[in-house]
Amino acid sequence: MQFSLGVLKHSDYRKLYAAQVIALAGTGLTTIALALLAYELAGEAAGQVLGTALTLKMIAYIFIAPVISAIIPGQLRKQVLIALDVVRALCVLALPFVTEIWQIYLLMFVLNAASAGFTPTFQSVIPQLFEKDEDYTKALSLSRMAYDLENLLSPTIAALLLVFVSFESFFVANGVAFLISAVLVARATVPPLALDNVKDSLKRKLTQGFQIYIKTPRLRGVFALYFLVAFAGAMVIVNSVMLVREQLGLGESELAFAMAAFGSGSLIAAFLVPKLAQRFGDRRVMFAGAFVLLAGVLITALMFSGLSYMLLLLVWPFLGLGYSLVQTPAGRVFKRSANEEDLPKLLAAQFALSHACWLLAYPMAGFLPSALGMGATLYAFAGLSLLALIVAKLFWPKESYAPMTHRHDEVYHDHVHFHGDHHQHDHEGWEGPEPHTHPHKHDEIVHSHSFKIDRHHPVWPSHSAG
Repeated sequence: MQFSLGVLKHSDYRKLYAAQVIALAGTGLTTIALALLAYELAGEAAGQVLGTALTLKMIAYIFIAPVISAIIPGQLRKQVLIALDVVRALCVLALPFVTEIWQIYLLMFVLNAASAGFTPTFQSVIPQLFEKDEDYTKALSLSRMAYDLENLLSPTIAALLLVFVSFESFFVANGVAFLISAVLVARATVPPLALDNVKDSLKRKLTQGFQIYIKTPRLRGVFALYFLVAFAGAMVIVNSVMLVREQLGLGESELAFAMAAFGSGSLIAAFLVPKLAQRFGDRRVMFAGAFVLLAGVLITALMFSGLSYMLLLLVWPFLGLGYSLVQTPAGRVFKRSANEEDLPKLLAAQFALSHACWLLAYPMAGFLPSALGMGATLYAFAGLSLLALIVAKLFWPKESYAPMTHRHDEVYHDHVHFHGDHHQHDHEGWEGPEPHTHPHKHDEIVHSHSFKIDRHHPVWPSHSAG
């Protein structure tokens, strides 16, 4: 594990990673406690309550993340992260006192709205801590491992704790976890964004991340891959219980082992990604993961009539492997596709769009088996996964971050800037130190550099597919 754990020598990253792990551990317990609270208040309708709460979670993730990213000043990200951790703590600490269903909905929406602001902002800080892509990749792998270990261990830890304490204590533990996270963030150095264009309109701040996403061909490919991840992942998360309990007639322990098999595959991939990405590049690794996901869903569909538990335990780790191979290197692609000042908005757009994929896939995985049957649903999801893979390859046919020759028309505008390739102009003496803002002119120019969508490059060159 030395190849990954070496990045923990970085003091600020170590504190931020500890904050992430502690918050994840608390959140895992709250997920289980919430199900028990819903059953206590709603009885047989607990499933409907949880379904509504999860829908509100997705709505918060999709619509709140871009808004918070747009209004957060680049110089205040640390303070905002601390405040959002405190809000999350207050929400979960209030859950033991809930007496009505609507109170669950309200608290869960506020909690997840705070998480929708916290997660992309937190993710945008990490690449600023590392100069080398190799170190950033290791940090991404550690983050993936934290999620996988939480998924693997939380049910077991919760089951052991419930022997000694009530489920309400899980909410208290999560509240304390969020407060510890806030303290760790406060102790870490969060680099401010060098350029924070306060003069930008709210509309531009809200849409800039989506503009980068839509106009960058490789990011359109990534979006298609996230649809594939959602289709395959939803089949595992939603329908493992049906396959194990109904189709195979097995018990809860066998279901737990099946989910652990999926998680172990994802964990193994997280170990492998730093070396694989360094050797083969982001695109090859992500498309390899996509092929593995497609193959796993297709094999399950083809073997459904004769499905055995042993086959499930063989296929599920490969689905977990593909799941992580697609998602873990994606952070590198986003970092290379946006300037530092635009990266938080791009990550917020990614957070929203990826959860939109899940908002589509979850209901389909839940309702199609009852309408079409499980076998037909598996074939449908295999077909949708194949379609997503084809679209991804069309949008992202090759990996290229090479310099691109392009032309700039003459323009006169005003924004915060440093002087560099796009800012070589005279001053009158009143403009102040860099970065500064003042009306300035760009002459017509043809030059070459690694291309990213930003205010100076609003359109991707037509001669490239990268």
